[in-house]
Amino acid sequence: MYAETVHTLSLRSTWLCVLPCVALAAHVAYGQCNTGTLEPTDEVHNAPYGAEFTFCRLAYKTGPGGFYYYGLPAWAHGYPTAERSLMKILEGVTRLIKPRMDRTNVIAIGDPEMFRYPVAYMTEAGYMTLTDVEALALREYLLKGGFIIFDDFRNGRGNDAWGNFERSMRRVMPEGRLVELDGANPIFHSFFEIPKPGEFLSCYDRGAGAAQFWGMYEGNDASKRLMFVANFNNDIAQYWEWSDTGMTPIELSNEAYKFGVNYIMYALTH
Repeated sequence: MYAETVHTLSLRSTWLCVLPCVALAAHVAYGQCNTGTLEPTDEVHNAPYGAEFTFCRLAYKTGPGGFYYYGLPAWAHGYPTAERSLMKILEGVTRLIKPRMDRTNVIAIGDPEMFRYPVAYMTEAGYMTLTDVEALALREYLLKGGFIIFDDFRNGRGNDAWGNFERSMRRVMPEGRLVELDGANPIFHSFFEIPKPGEFLSCYDRGAGAAQFWGMYEGNDASKRLMFVANFNNDIAQYWEWSDTGMTPIELSNEAYKFGVNYIMYALTH
């Protein structure tokens, strides 16, 4: 069990919330947290399980150095504005998926509720820590058909982000092989055509090196399902988060949404 105090700045107010994170029991609960929009501070609670698609972000205990962004724990960077913006785009462009629009959920790794969600999102994997129980839970989630989007991590700030991610996934899937994904991979063509994914790079990551996209196949067989995608040297959700503020280029925000929609469409059809 662990608890983390979460706080950040919105454009109109500063908000503070304490999040009890229980790895094997209850959801991560929120009380009096800002929604990240221009609206006044309000309460945010996880939506109850239902038939509609609900965006799920996984929470973990943040490793040293991961509280650099407004003091937020690393797993919460961009919450909840990034995913709420993506859900609006997902509904608008696909016309096939009717996602839950009023809420997105945060589930602690290891909470049995995570198995209700076919797609999960994790940010800042360079600061992710896992207990043995949590590593086993992620393994079971992936092997049972779950798909994870790892986003927003790069080496720097004294953090060996890739090394931490690789070591963590070796604990989760010791038999698995990480493979770099190129533009021919089906995930980049599941809805939008993204022929050259490596050319997309977050404006905050220009000193980190070229954008890379990694994954792992079920049974290490490229003809089978991709179990996760990892956006290394990148921060795609940054553009979802800031797309309506004028702070990010429109063309890059549009490209970022294409990645998000493709990831979800791939996960739901494979």
